[in-house]
Amino acid sequence: MNSKPAAEPPFVEVRDLRRVFDVSKPWLNRVLEHAPRQYLKAVDGVSFDIRKGETFALVGESGSGKSTVARMVVGLLPPSEGTVTIAGVSMHDAAAALERQRLRRRIQMIFQDPYASLNPRWRVGRIIAEPIRAFDVVEGEAAIAERVGELLSLVGLHPDDGKKFPHEFSGGQRQRIAIARALASNAEFIVCDEPTSALDVSVQAQILNLMRDLQEGLGLTYLFISHNLAVVRHMATRVGVMYLGRLVEVSEGARLFSAPRHPYTRMLLDAVPDLAMAGNSREGVKGEIPNPISPPPGCTFHPRCPLVFDRCRAENPPVIDGVACHAVNAGREAAA
Repeated sequence: MNSKPAAEPPFVEVRDLRRVFDVSKPWLNRVLEHAPRQYLKAVDGVSFDIRKGETFALVGESGSGKSTVARMVVGLLPPSEGTVTIAGVSMHDAAAALERQRLRRRIQMIFQDPYASLNPRWRVGRIIAEPIRAFDVVEGEAAIAERVGELLSLVGLHPDDGKKFPHEFSGGQRQRIAIARALASNAEFIVCDEPTSALDVSVQAQILNLMRDLQEGLGLTYLFISHNLAVVRHMATRVGVMYLGRLVEVSEGARLFSAPRHPYTRMLLDAVPDLAMAGNSREGVKGEIPNPISPPPGCTFHPRCPLVFDRCRAENPPVIDGVACHAVNAGREAAA
């Protein structure tokens, strides 16, 4: 009897990721005011996998910890606890420094504001050529110039645009330049931190379609950070919903939008404009995210939750079958 082939390991593995920031006042102020140290838990025990060639989206309100997770995944920010492994290489273990250096070429990031992320004093050709030179992707100035022209054409610009400065382009064109720079090192994994939130709606659609076409053509893997569920619905294979530093639901994209399980996910979806729902009553997002320096006890969502009961106020819910909610998982726990 033939045995089934072993499942391919995830391309990106994030395990029990935590990040705590010391936000205390200066030492002298604490002494004079008799104030204790204060800590902000920006990310608390986040775990997820990303398979090669898929788009995993992290969504949630501002302040939920999405961008902090993104920066820890690419190694821009060290975690307080937990591990990030990409293509089998640890992103933070000192023993894997040499392997991590070789892996860097395969990882890039696209930031929210394309104008802030592009050097205003450099011409576009030099901006895109920088990672090509840094990682020795091709050799020789003629070959580099040819590759820059190819990348500009790939993202819908003209090769001659390499002679211009970033301020000579519109916001959407600048984001195309940022995408071309991310592809310049032949990257395989791209972290997209709110890549379209600073753009007009019509331009957003163009950039998102471009990113999907590039993913299909080049086999790219995306970690997509966004607070816009309409954008996530268009892009994501799987979705993780974050609230106050924790993942409260992880689901396949189609399942999450058709049958959301966590009450916070339902509230976010109800807040998305939908012409088909015109005239029907909808439950919008109520309240605001609590102060992360002094979060509420138990489930941190319980002050805003319509399903809250006593256990929610005292005990932090574990993630069961992709959902961290006492009310949702009560039936499963009883059956077990």
